[in-house]
Amino acid sequence: PAELQRQVLGQTASQLHNLYGPTEAAIDVTSWACREDGNSVPIGRPIANTQIHILDADLNPVPVGVAGELYIAGVNLARGYLGRPGLTGERFVANPYGAPGERMYRSGDLARWRADGAIDYLGRLDHQVKLRGQRIELGEIEAVLLAHAAVHECVVIARDNQLLGYWVGTEIDEAALKFHLGQHVPEYMVPWRLLQLPAMPLSANGKLDRKQLPQPEGQGASSGHVAPGSDAERALVAIWLEVLGLEQIGVTDSFFELGGHSLSVMQVRAQLQQRHGCHLPINAFFDHVTVQKLALQLPGDLFAAAVEHRERLDDMARWLDEIEV
Repeated sequence: PAELQRQVLGQTASQLHNLYGPTEAAIDVTSWACREDGNSVPIGRPIANTQIHILDADLNPVPVGVAGELYIAGVNLARGYLGRPGLTGERFVANPYGAPGERMYRSGDLARWRADGAIDYLGRLDHQVKLRGQRIELGEIEAVLLAHAAVHECVVIARDNQLLGYWVGTEIDEAALKFHLGQHVPEYMVPWRLLQLPAMPLSANGKLDRKQLPQPEGQGASSGHVAPGSDAERALVAIWLEVLGLEQIGVTDSFFELGGHSLSVMQVRAQLQQRHGCHLPINAFFDHVTVQKLALQLPGDLFAAAVEHRERLDDMARWLDEIEV
C-alpha cells in the first residue's frame, strides 16, 4: 500500500523496491523503485531479458489502462511442473509475440499498463465475478480504493449478489469513499457498502480470511428516500415500481441494489419505449443506475405534452370549482 511505502521511506535513507514474480519465472520479473510521494505502488517494469504481455481472453494485447491477464516470457521461465504435463501445457503456452518455439507463462494475475510504462497489479483472475450480467474485476475496485490516501488496506468481495468493500485506514465518510470510486469506475462497480475495520481478519497461516469479513447491518449511506421531482423522474419511478415489484423507490436508489438485473433492465427499457416512445441505449441503464441520473438522459421535450395536458386539467378543475361556488 502507498501508506506503507511512505512510512518506510520516511524512516530510512535506503532505497525501497517493489518486486513481482512467480516461482515459475525464477522469482522476480518486474521491479519498481518506490517513491515517498507516490500515491500507488505498481509492480514496475520488466527486468532485463524478460518480456511482459498483458492480454485479453483471445491473447490480444489490451490498451493502456485496461485490465488483462499478465503473461511472462523470457530466459527465466521454468521448464514446467515435474510429473504434471497437463498443468504444464495449460500454464506454459506458445508465445505468439516471440520467435517460433518460444513460450510464455500465464500467471493468472490481473494487471494493466500505466501511461508511464509501469504495471499495476490488480489481483487474481479467480477473484473476477459476474453480477447482474456484468463481469467485474474485484482487483480493479481494490486498486482504486487503495489510491485514496485514507485507505491502507482493502478487499472487495461479492456476497448475496452484492459487492461489499472492507478497508483499514484513517477515518473517512463512507459516502466520500463511494464518490471517490464513482470517479474512476462505472456505478455498477461501486460496492453497496464500504465498511471500515480495525484490522483485516487473518487465517492461521497469516492470509486474509474472507469468510470472517462481517456482514453489514442496515442500509447504505445514501439510502434515504428522495421523492421524484420532475415528470421524467415520476415516469421512471412508475416503471421501476412495476418491474421490480416494489412499493416505494427513491430517485437516488440504485437500480441494482434494489434487486434489478440484466433482464429487468430490458423490461424497463421496453416499458419506456412503449409508454413514452423513448429509445435509450442499453448502456445508459448501466452507466446511470439511479432514477435521478437516468432521467437526465431522457429528451427534454419528452414529457412536454404531459405537462401541458396536466395544466389544462388543472385549469378545468379550477373552472369547475368556480361554477360550483
